[in-house]
Amino acid sequence: MTTLIAWINSAVVYGTVIMYAALGEIMTEKSGHLNLGVPGLMFLGGFAGFGSAYLYENSTDSPSTAIMILLPLLSAFIASCLGGLLYSFLTVTLHANQNVTGLALTSFGVGVGTFGGVYLCKISGNSSYAVASQSSAAFTANLNSAFGLGNVGQIFLSYGFLAYTAIILAVVLHFILSKTRVGLNLRAVGENPGTADAAGINVTLYKYVATTLGGGICGIGGLYYVLEYCLGGWSTNNSIESLGWLAVALVIFSTWKPLNAIWGSYLFACLFWLYNYLPTIIGVNITAPITDLLQMIPYLVTIIVLIVASTRRKKENQGPASLGRSYFREER
Repeated sequence: MTTLIAWINSAVVYGTVIMYAALGEIMTEKSGHLNLGVPGLMFLGGFAGFGSAYLYENSTDSPSTAIMILLPLLSAFIASCLGGLLYSFLTVTLHANQNVTGLALTSFGVGVGTFGGVYLCKISGNSSYAVASQSSAAFTANLNSAFGLGNVGQIFLSYGFLAYTAIILAVVLHFILSKTRVGLNLRAVGENPGTADAAGINVTLYKYVATTLGGGICGIGGLYYVLEYCLGGWSTNNSIESLGWLAVALVIFSTWKPLNAIWGSYLFACLFWLYNYLPTIIGVNITAPITDLLQMIPYLVTIIVLIVASTRRKKENQGPASLGRSYFREER
């Protein structure tokens, strides 16, 4: 039972990281823009949040818990929003190729985060690792010890507030996209920007807002990874980048639906950690080749979902019709 609970805990925390990034990318893609810069945006958010937390912690003998929470959150969100804004300017205003721009943004974000992270590691006295332990403690504080519910508390109450915020965000985003005029307008922009423009919808504004806020949400995923998943440690091994690509896959896996991203992210994370906990659960040692095969399962499941969704050819399981295409108003 202990191993099973540990597996669930690992899956929820790991899944929350990619859930934030996937929700941000869903918002972006609903506007008709494919942003492959998700890893870079997560890197920007993670570094900005960690850097502000680390510098604040080391600037005072008695740091405020409220500031240790708000400062990293705002820093991560603003930094990644600026990354999203840069992507918007290049792809919406200048009509740059979305795929190339997204990949360039990933390289830019990883480069900035790596450069700044190396600097922080050096001033911390360790050339490859830096820690913001007090900020991490503020983000990982949970209610499990207060209620003492045993295994139930371990499963449902042993996470920081951002894990629950991600679920709330997914529900709110689902409501906005499906029940509000703003959401319907955004979906119209993603499906057919020419028609939306003719109907009086400000296509440029919707694209800018969706891609910028989507980038900000991705950055929160990077912050969560650093301050909760890594317990406030910043490493120079660029591990955030791989999670960004998992999030892009999760968008397809969830068929561009925010609610599907909730269970999809947890399932993805459970499958990802299967290689680590399965041997203990079944009581059998697993050799290295089998472990490598088990680590492929999340990606194989994504491929299977793509095949199934393609064969059904249902409109609701497809991405926005104008996804990846630049909109030229003079051609409508």
